[in-house]
Amino acid sequence: MKPIAAAERTKEITPFIVMEIMEKIHEMEAEGIHVVHLEIGEPDCDTPECVKTAAANAFACNETSYTHSLGDIRLRRAICEYYKETYEVDITPGRILVTSGTSPAMFLLFSAMLNPGDEVIISDPHYACYPNFIKFAQGVPVRVQVHESEGFLYTPEAIAAKITPRTKAILINSPSNPTGNVMSKQRMQEISSLADSHDIAIISDEIYHGLVYSGKEHSILEITDHAFVFNGFSKLFAMTGLRLGYLITPEYFVRPLQVLQQNFFISANSVIQIAGASALKNAKKETQEMRVVYNRRREYMIKRLRDMGLGITVEPTGAFYVFANAKHISMDSYTLAMDILENAHVGVTPGIDFGPSGEGYIRFSYANSMENIEEGMNRLQRYLNSKR
Repeated sequence: MKPIAAAERTKEITPFIVMEIMEKIHEMEAEGIHVVHLEIGEPDCDTPECVKTAAANAFACNETSYTHSLGDIRLRRAICEYYKETYEVDITPGRILVTSGTSPAMFLLFSAMLNPGDEVIISDPHYACYPNFIKFAQGVPVRVQVHESEGFLYTPEAIAAKITPRTKAILINSPSNPTGNVMSKQRMQEISSLADSHDIAIISDEIYHGLVYSGKEHSILEITDHAFVFNGFSKLFAMTGLRLGYLITPEYFVRPLQVLQQNFFISANSVIQIAGASALKNAKKETQEMRVVYNRRREYMIKRLRDMGLGITVEPTGAFYVFANAKHISMDSYTLAMDILENAHVGVTPGIDFGPSGEGYIRFSYANSMENIEEGMNRLQRYLNSKR
């Protein structure tokens, strides 16, 4: 029998390079090679005890049935309370769609929003998977270059130059992956005003909210109700494997999203939704402790990388990444990252994974213990010395 060909649209989807690097590391570790993981954005902190207890209790109480397609009402109410306490914004449970991680939320929103050829403006560099979500929904990702000298932040002028009659949305991400930079409220207001003037949607990826070490992050919902928000539990609450996220949407857009959820996913995991509600209500102490730990690592890593000659013009103040300029070493970030892995046994992520403007940069994650970060920095220092 002749092999069945994959759908043409799958051929447009590029590999998620950081995952391929991590899989390569797993192969090396299986051979007994010790590799320091600075490539992946996965918290090394323990999941808060209140989350584990709530999940165990949910199992004990047999809370294992389908939930409402929008999500367990207890979790949706907890999200409303959290946004009220954190950002002083009022949202209703009926505007929230709970998903099995933030990635399904992206899949659902772009599927419901985009007609073939519709454009979504994204920054360059950007989270590696944004273009693939957009393209799979038959949309067109339109990149706006952001610059190291400006903290890799959007400017309204650069965005305006990319707006066309096919522009459907502007996507913002603060704190940002891969750069770790945080957008000011004023800049968000300027972008929101630009979107309003062109009847364009604003989509805000707020998954790294809560992980800010200087200043304060702001939700787009502080500025406008006519916006879509991605958020979840993986990063702040160290719940990556539990797969729980959510989408906050204007009321008029709930129904098309709900219908897609009913058909494609039914509902998110019932037990983990209960655990998520507990995280929002009871894990403040643990998340505050995590921030202190991450900040100590952030300061150490920035200093070490600068001492090695890697460029960091504007210090990142959010998430758990440092996006360092390595153009003086190589303009082929993928080859450089693989060489560091093979010869220094340190996992890092090449900037090209995050778009054309990421070329020449390397992303380092400090979501690892200080002991491992120190070892990784020492190995990297020896590697760079040998290159010189």
